[in-house]
Amino acid sequence: MSATSFARAVLPPDIRAMKGRAPIVTLTAYTTPIARLVDPHCDVILVGDSLGMVIHGLPSTIGVTMEMMILHGRAVVRGASKAMVVIDMPFGSYEESPAQAFRNASRLMAETGATSVKLEGGVHMAETIAFLTARGVPVMAHLGLTPQSVNTFGGYKVVGREGEAEKVMADALAVEAAGAYSVVLEKVPEGLAARISQRLAIPTIGIGAGVHCDGQVLVVDDMLGLFTEFRPKFVKRYGNLGEAADQAIAAYAAEVRARSFPGPEHSFPDTLPAAKTLK
Repeated sequence: MSATSFARAVLPPDIRAMKGRAPIVTLTAYTTPIARLVDPHCDVILVGDSLGMVIHGLPSTIGVTMEMMILHGRAVVRGASKAMVVIDMPFGSYEESPAQAFRNASRLMAETGATSVKLEGGVHMAETIAFLTARGVPVMAHLGLTPQSVNTFGGYKVVGREGEAEKVMADALAVEAAGAYSVVLEKVPEGLAARISQRLAIPTIGIGAGVHCDGQVLVVDDMLGLFTEFRPKFVKRYGNLGEAADQAIAAYAAEVRARSFPGPEHSFPDTLPAAKTLK
């Protein structure tokens, strides 16, 4: 199943059906223009809470609010016509109780038009995932390195080595049993990610989890070379738009200071040109 074979917007059952059939292509987007660029090429567009760092300059995702997710979610949905739009539930919006999670998930979907939500956590979030899916909220789970828990982990480290592997596997089985239609595996050892992918009937989408996942996701600003604050090992840079933008901005500044911009072709005369006489 190719991305271009869908005649309508992709839905969660389509993503689940891609398990074992075709790799799932996912990128983040936070604005309408970027959503329009990635939409023809992707199966899933993720409005990630990474926007806190990439767009708003926050030190982590923890400060992201519901209002921020709704603002950017609306923008992305406007730019997407084929790919499925998934929106992250921000920190503090779902951990308290399943009822709190449903209130906020339903608000995110209703106010943005996103098709699905994504939330972090395994066994301890299984009850919440089951509560949401039973009430019509499709859930993409997120395991391994969960950025909203970075303070607990003690940094952005690999999760699932040695004694941790059994816990990550248990988390994966729990979110599948609870009704998640797919699961993101972040910064999980490649061998463990492969075993999880083989064990689960739902697709795995890797980010720093190796090639054996059922799909891959990257932050679009990372892979385009626009966000350069740090570069995780798992990021492959497919473009260097940040450097190109720097050169363009420097050229503009130089022309303004030299008074060579704007030129006559970018300016308006005091009088209108004479109208041509019709013969």
